[in-house]
Amino acid sequence: MKFARITVTALALGAIGLSPLPSIAQAPTPFAVVPNPPPPNADLVLDARDAWQKRDRARLAADRQAALDQQHPLAPWFDYWDLNSRLSEATQPEVSAFYARWPGSYVEDRLRNDWLLELGHRRDWANFRRDHASYKMQDDREVVCYALLADPALERSKELREQARSAWLNQRDSDEGCHLLATTLLETGKLKDTDVWLKMRQAVEANRPRVIKQVSGLLTKAETQSLTELMDKPDRYLKRKGAARPRAQAELTALALQRLAVQDPSTATDDVQAWAARLPTDLAAWVWVQLGRQAALRQQEVASDRFDRALRLQARAGVPMEWSDDTLSWIARAALRADGGNGRPEQLLEAIALMKPSEQRDAAWVYWKAKAQQTLAAKGPAGDAQRKEALDALRGLASPLHYYGKLAADELRLRLPLPPQPADLTPQERAAALSMPGVSRAMQLLAVGLRSEGQREWNFTMRGLGDRELLAVAQAACERELWERCISTSERTRQEIDLNTRYPMPYRADVFRTAAASGLDPTYVYGLIRQESRFMMDARSHVGASGLMQVMPATAKWTAKKLGLDVKPEMLHDRDVNLRLGTGYLKLVLDSFDGSQAMAAAAYNAGPNRPRRWREGSTLDAAIWTENIPINETRDYVRKVLSNATVYAQLMGREGGTQLRERLGRVIGPAGTTAAVAQDLPANGN
Repeated sequence: MKFARITVTALALGAIGLSPLPSIAQAPTPFAVVPNPPPPNADLVLDARDAWQKRDRARLAADRQAALDQQHPLAPWFDYWDLNSRLSEATQPEVSAFYARWPGSYVEDRLRNDWLLELGHRRDWANFRRDHASYKMQDDREVVCYALLADPALERSKELREQARSAWLNQRDSDEGCHLLATTLLETGKLKDTDVWLKMRQAVEANRPRVIKQVSGLLTKAETQSLTELMDKPDRYLKRKGAARPRAQAELTALALQRLAVQDPSTATDDVQAWAARLPTDLAAWVWVQLGRQAALRQQEVASDRFDRALRLQARAGVPMEWSDDTLSWIARAALRADGGNGRPEQLLEAIALMKPSEQRDAAWVYWKAKAQQTLAAKGPAGDAQRKEALDALRGLASPLHYYGKLAADELRLRLPLPPQPADLTPQERAAALSMPGVSRAMQLLAVGLRSEGQREWNFTMRGLGDRELLAVAQAACERELWERCISTSERTRQEIDLNTRYPMPYRADVFRTAAASGLDPTYVYGLIRQESRFMMDARSHVGASGLMQVMPATAKWTAKKLGLDVKPEMLHDRDVNLRLGTGYLKLVLDSFDGSQAMAAAAYNAGPNRPRRWREGSTLDAAIWTENIPINETRDYVRKVLSNATVYAQLMGREGGTQLRERLGRVIGPAGTTAAVAQDLPANGN
C-alpha cells in the first residue's frame, strides 16, 4: 500500500478549463517548512498494519521480528499489533513483559486498556486490580465498569454503588462490562427495576438500538416482546396493549407514546393528552417533555407549551427529575424562539437551573442566562442587582477567541484585541519538542497515512505538557505541514496563545486568489476550511468528501458543470481544483441565502434544503436561529466557522468582519418573494 499526492500542473489546469488566476503575493510565513519524512522501511510498517487488520498472525509475527531486529523506530507498534491480535490467548507474564519493553509509551497504556478489558471478560479481578493501578488514560467507560466490579467494597459501599449506577446510566453504547455491572447489582438488589426502566427510556429517547436490545435482557420475556412491538408499531401497541397499571405496563405505554411522538408529534398530541391523565405523574411529565422535544427539533411553536406542561407535572411528581441533558438543552432552545421570537426567559432560566452544574457552566448557557436576566430585571433600582449579575457574567465570558465570548463582547460593545504573541521559542525548547519519542513516532505514523494511530500517539504524548512545550510541538507540526496536529496542539495552551499556530494561514496566495475569483471574503473561506479539513489536503470524510474544502464527488460534478469546467473525480485532492470547486459552490450557496454567512455555512454542512426549512416561521434574532439548528454537528459547525472567520479578519487587519454580529447578521426569517433561490443546489454535507 502506497500513498501518493495527486498534483495537477498548470498545463492540466488549462486543459480542464481552470485558467490561471491573477497572481497574489504570498505573505511571509512564520514557519520554515521542512519535510516530514516517512519512517525507514515504510512498506514494512504498512504491511504489519494490514496484517493486524486482517488478523494474519503469521505475517504479523514475521514483520514484528523484522522490526525488532532492525531496531525500527516504530517497533513498539509492531509489538503492539502482534500481541493485540492474540490477546485472548495471552498470559499475564507475557503482557507484563510487553509493558517492560515499552515503559511510559502510548502503546504500553493502549495495551493495558485492551488487557484490562480482556481481564474483565475473564473475571480475573486480582490481575485487573493490579494492572488498573497503572492505567493512565482512564477514558474507557467499560474499564470503569469493570473496575467497580473488581472493587471488593462494591457490595457494602453506598458511594461505590452510586458510582456504578451513574457509570451504567451514562454508558452511551452497549458493552459487556457495564452490562455485567448492572446485572450483578440487579441480582443483589442494589439496582432497582426503576433504574432499568430509566435506562430504557434514555436509550429509546437517544434511539440506540444496541443499547435497547441489551437493556431489554434485564426485562421479563413478556416485557421484551412488548418492547419489540411498540418500537415497530407504537400506535397498534397502544390500541391493543396500552395500560397505565402496573408500573411496568405504564413504562411500556410511555415508550410507545415517545415512539409515536418521534413519528409525528402533531398527530401524537391527542394520544399523549389521553394517556398522560392516567399515567403516573413522573411518566406523564416524561411523555410531555418528549413530545415537546420532537416539536422543538421540528422548530414548531407549540414546543414551549409542551415543555411547560412537562415541567409543571414534574414539579408535582415529588420524585427526582432524571431527564437527559439533551432534553433540558432543547427546553432552553425552544424558550429562546418561543412566542414568535419574543422568547420565554422564565422558562429558559428554569431549564438552565435544572441542568447539572457542569452544563450550567457551559458558555452557551452562561450567555443565554445573562440575556434572560437582563430581560427579566425590574426597572429602576429594584433590578440593579440582577442587571449587575448579568453584566458580570457577560464580562467574564467575553473573549476574542470563541463564539460565545464574541457574542458577549458584542453585547457589551467591547472591541477586544487578540492575545499578544508569546516570546519566540528558544532553540532548546524546539529541540526538546522534537526529542519527545511520542512526537517522533506520531510524525512517522502520519507520514505513511496511519492517521488514527498517529493522532492517538500524539494526544497521549501531549498529556501534562506546559504551554511552552505545547507551543514548541505545535510549531514543529506546522513546519511539517501537519496542520491538524498543529492546531489541535496549539488549542491546548491556556496562558500563552500563539495565533500563528492556532489559526494558521497555509496556501494563502491560493486561497486569496480563488476567493477573489469566486467573489468571496477570504476570511470566510479560511474560517470554513479550518473547520472542514484543518488544512489537510488528504482529508477524507466518512461520507466521501475530499480535500481542503471537503467537496463531495456529486457536488464537485454539479459545480464543475455550473462553472463550465471538466473535472475528473481523482482531481478533487488537487489543491487548486478543490479550492476552485469548493469556493464556487460556497458562493452559489451564499447567494441563494441572500448573503447570510450563517445560513450558507449551515447549508455547506447539512445541505441547502435543511436551512431553507429552518428559516421558515418567525423572524428570529440570528443568534437564536443558530442556537436552534436541530443538528448538533451543524450547529457547532456554524458557530465555529463564523468565529474562525472573525479571528482571521483580525489577523489580516481587516476593517470589517471582525465582529461576530457582522457575520451573523441581526435577524433570520422566511425568504422574501424576490429572493434568488437556486432550487437545484445539491447537498455537500451529510
